[in-house]
Formats: sequence, structure tokens, C-alpha cells
Amino acid sequence: MAGFFGLFNYEKEGPGISKDAPKKKTFIVFFETFFRNFWKLININLVYSIVSLPIVTNGLAAAGITNVTRNIARDKHSFGLSDFFETIKKNWKQALPVGIVNAILYIILFYDIYFFNFASEGTITIVGLAVALSMTFIFTVMQFYIWTLMITFDFKLKQLYKNSFKFVFINMKMNLLCFFSIALIYAVNIAILFLFKSYFFPVLSIELFLYIILFPSFRYLLVQYCVFPSIKKHIIDPYYKEHPDEDIEKRQNLGIEIE
Repeated sequence: MAGFFGLFNYEKEGPGISKDAPKKKTFIVFFETFFRNFWKLININLVYSIVSLPIVTNGLAAAGITNVTRNIARDKHSFGLSDFFETIKKNWKQALPVGIVNAILYIILFYDIYFFNFASEGTITIVGLAVALSMTFIFTVMQFYIWTLMITFDFKLKQLYKNSFKFVFINMKMNLLCFFSIALIYAVNIAILFLFKSYFFPVLSIELFLYIILFPSFRYLLVQYCVFPSIKKHIIDPYYKEHPDEDIEKRQNLGIEIE
């Protein structure tokens, strides 16, 4: 049985998480997990960068790396590149159009921000810029959820966007933490470019190199630590509270405790 909306329909085995294991701070577990899987994630980052380079295939890369980082974050064994491409194969019919739609919406949102930022001064301009920035924030946070919901449940496209929108507000505290943590990394890199502007191109080259080999999986893994607990609390747990005997082995493989 595939479970709720096809949830946890996987054949590979994983270690799970012991219920009696001592609990560590989430940020400590995050960095331990990242560095423990460092070399595997570098390989994923390189492939992700290649696959996502054409805008039209960005969604495929996002789905693939989301599955790998979700499994790693849940302490479930990941086969790296094979999981990456297997996920793309299973989800390409949704991942491809979602990636294209997201790119188009971002182009529209960024154009709105540009337009209102350089339009004539006035109340309408201020309100328009505020609305455009707010919509960009909401849509960016929705990206934290869209890919995880896509690969975990059998949701239609409308359900993906609808539920992702709801989680923006349901899990606002962690969303803000994740959003500003990622934004801080971008801000630091931009500041370094200005600080060493005399060596702009060498510094930019180094930053691009580090971005390609480190940042994609770091970002997606961070997102998993921020969003999966909320998805589990509001979607997974309520279902299995009513269906306690379903998919026990698969839930264990994903690191979900069984009462």
C-alpha cells in the first residue's frame, strides 16, 4: 500500500531514528548532517547546477535535490545521484511545468518591483512596491514547500500551490528564520564583492565556484529542517493518528517515530 496520497512509497531501506536517542539542538544536528554528507552533497550540487542551468529544467533539478536532502534530513539513507534522477523520472510531469510557471511568476514579480521602485513618487508607488515585495516574499516561501509536497504526496498542481500558500502562514516563525538565513548568505557574498571591489572578478569567480559546489544542497537541506516538521504535524500525523497500522516500515525508513 502506498499510504496517504501515495506517501512513503519507497523500496530502499534506511536506519530511521531511535525514539530513545538523545535530542540535540536542531542547528547542531543540521551542521552535523551537512558535514557528514559533505562529499555526497558536492556531487549532487554539481549535477543540480548543470540540470538547473536551463530555466525550463530548473524544476526537475529542484525536485531531485529536494528528495535527496529530505532523505538525509530525516536520517534516511540516500543513494545520492540515483535518488536524484529517480525522483526526476517519477515527478517530471509536475516538476517541469511547475518550474516554468515559477520562473515566469518571478519574472513578473521582479519586473513589478523594478517598475514601482523607479516609478514617480507617490502613495500608489509606495503601495505598489510594498505589495510586490510582499508577494515576492510569500511566493519565495512557498518554494520551501512546493517541492517537498510534490515528491511526498500525490497532490494535483492546484493543491501544491494552495497547500504551500497555507504553510507560509502556518509555519511563519520557521519560514522567517529560513528566509532570512538564506538572505543573509546572499548579503554577505554581495558585501564581500563590494569590500574587495578592486578584485571584483577574481572574488566573483571564487564565490560562484563555492556557490556551485556548496550552496544548493546547503539551502535545500536547511529548508527541510525548517519545513518538514510542520508538514509532518499538519498532514502526516493527523492521517496516521486515524490509520496507526498503515505503512509502519516505510514510516520508520523515513525517520518517523512509531508509537
